[in-house]
Amino acid sequence: MTTTPSVNRTAPKPWQWLVLALGLCLLLFVLVAEVIAPAVRESSTPSVPPAAAPDTALVQRGAYLARLGNCAQCHTARGGADYAGGNALLTPFGRVYPGNLTPHPTTGLGAWSAADFRRAMHQGIRPDGRVLNPAFPYTSYTRITQSDSDALFAFLRSLPAVDAPHRAHELPWPLGTQTALTAWRWLHFSEAPDSPGITEADTGPSARRGAALVQGLGHCAECHTPRNRLGGLRSSQAWSGALMPDGLWYAPALNDNTEAGVAGWDTADIATLLTHGQRRQAYVAGPMAEVVRNSTQYLNAADAESIALYLQTLAPATPAAVKSPAIADTTPSSPLGAKIYENQCAQCHGKQGEGVADAYPALAGNRSVLMGNTNNLTLTVLRGGYGPSTSGKPQPHGMPPYQLSLSDAEVAAVLSFIRKSWGNAAAPVTEFDINKIRNSPIR
Repeated sequence: MTTTPSVNRTAPKPWQWLVLALGLCLLLFVLVAEVIAPAVRESSTPSVPPAAAPDTALVQRGAYLARLGNCAQCHTARGGADYAGGNALLTPFGRVYPGNLTPHPTTGLGAWSAADFRRAMHQGIRPDGRVLNPAFPYTSYTRITQSDSDALFAFLRSLPAVDAPHRAHELPWPLGTQTALTAWRWLHFSEAPDSPGITEADTGPSARRGAALVQGLGHCAECHTPRNRLGGLRSSQAWSGALMPDGLWYAPALNDNTEAGVAGWDTADIATLLTHGQRRQAYVAGPMAEVVRNSTQYLNAADAESIALYLQTLAPATPAAVKSPAIADTTPSSPLGAKIYENQCAQCHGKQGEGVADAYPALAGNRSVLMGNTNNLTLTVLRGGYGPSTSGKPQPHGMPPYQLSLSDAEVAAVLSFIRKSWGNAAAPVTEFDINKIRNSPIR
């Protein structure tokens, strides 16, 4: 007869059961905190704080500040309701969809308090404790004062509530997770100390007030400062110019007088360029034209002068007038470039690249023509150059696109001709330079 040997099984000790139970509870807690709770918070209907009677003056100031911050450009979709959420923002990491800023109780800011809004602006954290995506530039908005934050919130609360659910960002895992966003915030964010409102600190135009507007609400560094591979601003290279998130347009350096520095400009000329989009032979185009159209044209005189005073401090001091190279005939090395210029460009920009005052920019001595980065120059030729329509210049002159009428070789030839004629002395543009821009998607 075969017998089965007995197995000596030792029953778990009480303390082992306790450890197992605690471990299971901890795991359950993490799952609830990281997965279930955020979904419940977002899907449930929060209680809406009672709305106080709007302060008309505060709302009006908030509306002005919203324009200075250019909030509508990102948070309004084409054809959509104002501030109800915007079209996708293209970043090097994926598509980010700006949220609904109207006071809708579930899909907008209707359940937020002024303190909640302040925390989002100042710290980059939502009321439910989640970290915001840094495409929302809280790295700059942290400098906005309490009084300005309250005014902005009062304006947003005064808008019609629009039921516009937020569209999920299109980011590869794990970039959109709270773990990744928290780590990014820890690496790249420094909360600014609270400061008195600029309206109380400065009663008139000043560079200090301009710094507060440019560094905070204007969030200009978000475009004009280069970023590292994780998308964080390189503070050691502040204002030194950078490619825009689309990888095409170049935001020129504000601390370099050969790019977009204005140390040698008159304050009035800088203010006029910001509010009109054009001053003398200086013009804005591309993304900056949108900024002028949607935002800076609405600057009051004191704020425009303040920004001008601050911008003058970013680049080394230069003589009062920055002189262009003397206009002189040169023998072109490219007959093709010279011919194209004569047929397509000279009628507006002049046979000697002298331009037409208050209409078409001069190309002789033009900083945009001479910059080492030729993206903006190429984009202007291929896609056309259009200034913003502003109250100061409602019908700006424009330039037609040539991407369908000129080949890569022809565009390279004419740009190379322009960059080394009439006293200009810049490196030629290659067909490869043109081709990589032409074949980039229109964004």
